[in-house]
Amino acid sequence: MEQPMSSSKIFLITGVSSGLGKAFAEGALAAGHRVIGTVRNAEAATAFASDKSGRAHAVLLDVTNFGAIPDAVAMAEQAVGPIDVLVNNAGYGHEGILEETPLEDVRRQFDANVFGAVAMIKAVLPGMRARRSGRIINVTSMGGFITLPGITAYCGSKFALEGISEALGKEVKPLGIHVTALAPGQFRTEWAGRSMVRADRSIADYDAVMDPIRKGRQAKSGKQPGDPAKAAQALLKLVASDNPPERLYLGADALKLVGDKIEAMKAEMAAWETVSRSTDFDE
Repeated sequence: MEQPMSSSKIFLITGVSSGLGKAFAEGALAAGHRVIGTVRNAEAATAFASDKSGRAHAVLLDVTNFGAIPDAVAMAEQAVGPIDVLVNNAGYGHEGILEETPLEDVRRQFDANVFGAVAMIKAVLPGMRARRSGRIINVTSMGGFITLPGITAYCGSKFALEGISEALGKEVKPLGIHVTALAPGQFRTEWAGRSMVRADRSIADYDAVMDPIRKGRQAKSGKQPGDPAKAAQALLKLVASDNPPERLYLGADALKLVGDKIEAMKAEMAAWETVSRSTDFDE
């Protein structure tokens, strides 16, 4: 059941200079909350901190610099106050056929999308645990459940963050801390445009699969159905809920594609049920 927010909360949102992170920060500030936002350069820090509300606080931090995270979070809490809501939004999309993608690129994708989020969680958990309250919202993707060729590393990273979110939620719920995986569909941001890292093509055998996908994604950039401002309002409703879900999909496209996969999984499980059950001991 959703409840109105009774008081101002302190949000820590990673990656607030663009995309959904920017929309989340703007929505929280407009609702009267204080927002600590991480950015990766001084220009972005100045821009964020100049918000007229006076409640925007910028922190220079790259979430892949894991060693800097504990001190950055501690300093932010000392300056602003204890963090009520962590929104792990920072990350990026990597487009590329797995065989063509250098292992180091896959590692960078996981550093940004998974390990950076985990490091942020570990930095805020002691305080939340001591206060017996807190919200952790990990921005995943419908690509954390459905998959498409050509974004293998991205899907893998989001699958990982989904699993971490769900298991972590079971660990900390008895301590008054709620964890939600927030899984957007296609939103009108730069994710598929300038923010996406694209691997070079080199193997002709994959042309028939990859070429139409790459062209289609570039053509759709800026025309996606999701409205970031409405995603921000959904985030606020999630934070206000006394009983938040483990997972919240954003967008009709996400609901349809996830629903279709669930039905396909059920059919596949039924088709192979006899083989699945054949592996148990006969007792």
